[in-house]
Amino acid sequence: MKIAVLGLGLMGAAVALRLREQGFEVVGWNRSSRKARDLEGQGLATVGSAREAIERAQLVILMLSDAQAITETLFTVGTAGAIKDRTVLQMGTIAPAQSRDLATRVEADGGEYLEVPVLGSLSEVRGGRLILMGGGEQALFERCLPVLSALGQDPRLIGQVGQGAALKLAMNQLIAGLTCSFSLSLGLVRAEGIEVGQFMDLLRGSALYAPTFDKKLDKYLSHEYGKANFPLKHLLKDVRLFRSVVEGTGMDTAPITTIEAACIRALDQGYAEQDYSAVFEALVPK
Repeated sequence: MKIAVLGLGLMGAAVALRLREQGFEVVGWNRSSRKARDLEGQGLATVGSAREAIERAQLVILMLSDAQAITETLFTVGTAGAIKDRTVLQMGTIAPAQSRDLATRVEADGGEYLEVPVLGSLSEVRGGRLILMGGGEQALFERCLPVLSALGQDPRLIGQVGQGAALKLAMNQLIAGLTCSFSLSLGLVRAEGIEVGQFMDLLRGSALYAPTFDKKLDKYLSHEYGKANFPLKHLLKDVRLFRSVVEGTGMDTAPITTIEAACIRALDQGYAEQDYSAVFEALVPK
């Protein structure tokens, strides 16, 4: 199967390289040509336009930053009609309503649409251990399984289009919530002069523990947040998406609004491109 990966950021590049390593014929395209050129040195074929990438492929994987970027890529004069008779696999984080609208537009242009947002980072991509949450038709999901299984060990069809997107937002809200809650607990421990090792030993033995606490601990202690697999600006985008989706449900959005405000303060401090755990700096003064 010939695959086009549109969007060669950190995750998109890793997905493209993983699929190529697994024996698929892959071509990549990115709005920034510099990133594409860098990947050519790693053996990934790239092209200069989204249309050319789409026309070379049967399956088009979207690894773009948001719904606006997707619209500007697929539905412009330069790409009009290109997705006819192709399968579009949307793997980024967008709102359920945005995904359903995208499905309608893809199908109107003669293509097929499946959403499969992913949970995981670069190490999970490279090891084929991503969590994949599908939304769409069963038959199409099954046809895409060879590709999905190269990226994750247990791809799941959650339900119809929009439900996979909703589950991904629910997961990313947990990322934000756990990060902020742990930041505050760690801040109190340090403010009271309690040994961090003692705190972590007790936490690891409790039902409260989440592996992400250890994964990010060194960043909090060193105040170093570089080498971002998931930058803070993207977490803020997802937090805002989550809030906008749940506002009409009657749920209390006060907690997520507080988290959003903390992310904004951290961005204002210059951490936009650094690891999302840098939200710690907006919550716990040095």
